[in-house]
Amino acid sequence: MLLTVKVKLYPSEKQHSMLLNTMGQFNKACNYISEVTWTNRVFGKIGIQKLVYRDVRNTFGLSAQMVVRAIGKVSESYKVDKSKKHEFDRHGAIVYDQRILTFKTADEISILTLDGRERMSIKYGEYCQLTSSRVRGQADLVYHNNVFYLMVVVDVPEEDKIDPNGVVGVDMGIVNIATTSDGKMYSGKKCTEVRQRYSVIKSRLQQAGTWSAKKHLKRISGRERRFKRDINHQIAKDIVQTAKDTDRAIAIEDLTGIRSRSTVSKAVRESIGKWAFNELGQFIKYKATIKGIPVYDVDPRNTSKMCSACGNIDKKNRKNQSDFKCTKCNHTENADVNASKNIASRGICQLSQRPLPV
Repeated sequence: MLLTVKVKLYPSEKQHSMLLNTMGQFNKACNYISEVTWTNRVFGKIGIQKLVYRDVRNTFGLSAQMVVRAIGKVSESYKVDKSKKHEFDRHGAIVYDQRILTFKTADEISILTLDGRERMSIKYGEYCQLTSSRVRGQADLVYHNNVFYLMVVVDVPEEDKIDPNGVVGVDMGIVNIATTSDGKMYSGKKCTEVRQRYSVIKSRLQQAGTWSAKKHLKRISGRERRFKRDINHQIAKDIVQTAKDTDRAIAIEDLTGIRSRSTVSKAVRESIGKWAFNELGQFIKYKATIKGIPVYDVDPRNTSKMCSACGNIDKKNRKNQSDFKCTKCNHTENADVNASKNIASRGICQLSQRPLPV
């Protein structure tokens, strides 16, 4: 499975300046190439290279391969939109390939700058053996908040697919970010408190409108996004491990269009809009794929109104956010757990129709 890994670079002060200078020259070259491309209306890589290669080499001091990568960046951008001339930010990404970027060890790279190759320490997440043999294609060097990162596509080996003997259903919500059909709840209390705190701070900063307020607003928005992402990673990892340990598949709600479908209060719509449910679903899917666990998207309609014991659907079944009591059979249960069991049942229906494993 191919995944993008964010790798943090630890250059010395001198190396940091080298990378920044290289990035600046690379993007100046991209702007020059874009000007020639737009003027001549030539957008293919080969055609652009014939027009600008010599001039870029002589003018900007880039290596041969960096010139090729700059031409490629400009050409790819015009594939998306040819309606206007493109301009590139001085701190825009540099595209590196294996000729100008090498992973020497699991925690060190050799990267080309205008002043030659430099070795730098790196750090990344759970992929403890990030070597050249696992890197696929190009890597983008990006600069964010005075820190350099490499966005690297890696080939993560997948485990053998399991033959599941059941399904774990996962219900997503606000009070509980996720609830499984086993009855495990991942509370959203802390997340709601953090979201509300950030909302108050951002509201004050937006009212201030000063340069420093806007800078602070950008900084705390990044913190909130990283917090959400980390919580979603933790929840997804735990759910997938539970499914793996019990040889079960996973069923999640297909929440496509949840914001547009929502007919609840403004406060609830705001909560739905400010939690990354789609991200949580995607994390569950890719982590499950690596573990060889099937994931089924199921129709979420009526999962909160249907009794998991008798199948009766009635909006009166759900007394409030947490309590469910069937009007037909009097089955009583936590409302989120009941919904997750309905999701699991729909997943079992898909599981029963699966082809035999190869």
